[in-house]
Amino acid sequence: MGRLDAIDVGAKKLTVQTEFFTRPAWRVETKVYLAGALKKVYTADVAATPEGELQRFIDEFHRTKLDEIVAGLRKLNP
Repeated sequence: MGRLDAIDVGAKKLTVQTEFFTRPAWRVETKVYLAGALKKVYTADVAATPEGELQRFIDEFHRTKLDEIVAGLRKLNP
């Protein structure tokens, strides 16, 4: 389960990857890469999330982080 988006930012590629992990506890991690270098990791504990809701949570978490990043980039380059 996961999501992956890539955006061109000038001459560099911004990649946002969200993955689900089961060990040591259920969690979702969103990793942000710029030009292939890891820049930031966001983590959410999903141990209490029902299994049937996981993909929707992953999609929403990924979209929220992607929207935050894009909004931040727009502030830098109005």
